[in-house]
Amino acid sequence: MRAFCPGRVNLIGDHTDYNEGVALPMAVDLGTVVTFTPDDSYRVVLRSVGEPDPADVDVHVPLDPGQLRAIEPRWARYVAGMVAVVRPPTGGRGTVETNLPVASGMASSAALEVALSLALGFEGTPLTMARMCQRAEQAATGVATGLMDQWVVTGGVEGCALLLDFAEMTSAPIAIPDGVEILVVHSGERRTLDRSGYAARRAECEAAAYRLGPLGLLERDAVDAIPDAVLRRRARHVVSECERVRSFAHALLEGDLDAAGQHMTASHVSLAQDFAVSTPALDELVGRLIVTPGVYGARLTGAGFGGCVVALSQPGAVDLATLRTPAWRLRPSAGAQVLSGR
Repeated sequence: MRAFCPGRVNLIGDHTDYNEGVALPMAVDLGTVVTFTPDDSYRVVLRSVGEPDPADVDVHVPLDPGQLRAIEPRWARYVAGMVAVVRPPTGGRGTVETNLPVASGMASSAALEVALSLALGFEGTPLTMARMCQRAEQAATGVATGLMDQWVVTGGVEGCALLLDFAEMTSAPIAIPDGVEILVVHSGERRTLDRSGYAARRAECEAAAYRLGPLGLLERDAVDAIPDAVLRRRARHVVSECERVRSFAHALLEGDLDAAGQHMTASHVSLAQDFAVSTPALDELVGRLIVTPGVYGARLTGAGFGGCVVALSQPGAVDLATLRTPAWRLRPSAGAQVLSGR
């Protein structure tokens, strides 16, 4: 079986998924291919071009966080988590190929999980597969990650971003207008969620929501009732970010790219000031991009603490060759698929 899963870039709406809010990510035309050939063994052995050591996992590995997080190399923990939830009847051997930058905030882990689930023979709806992969990742990393990455890479629509509502659990395609470029630029800072402040931010959101309910469902005025200043800022980001997501989606539908860019840049300010997940490198990169003629707006993308910036621009406004760090022009892609073997 040979399966492909794209990565993703989140155009707007970060740290909203685990708060029952809304987000607008899109699957992209970079991704991961997993090829798997079953055999009579009881071990799943995968080799990756980008990793010196293979993932070698018993097909009976339990979905036990303690055992999964002891597995080496670290990337094999994701493989083990997927084996534990898919439960292939036999072992086998395979390869992993990807052109996604790892630890950049472009969902390389979700792409691996979803492509592997398909290569191992999983069949189900995009949302079912996304939830299964989320469960495996949480067990493998010990981080209570949200559902955005897995959902958008399984359910992506060609030419569109997806407006994801995590309270209603609905997905709606939003067409990306013609004549606009989506750029992703790496900050030069790698990050992994289990070594970042992600868990702390989630705990702060849970504390802020303790008496008021899910932050993604609140009105702005409700935030003022939170007595703790830090928790109030975290909640203010989530509430205002959900407003920006809806406004951004409307701007895309209307073809108002100036307004869309303004919402992106305002999102970055909120992530940096109220949610405190930006870094000097990310701030500097956003600052350079938004003063470039032809760039409508820019923001960090993903959880923050490093990784990439996404920008909306006129075609050719940014010469990628002049940037000091890797950069990509990305197109909205369809979701994961089996390429051959089913």
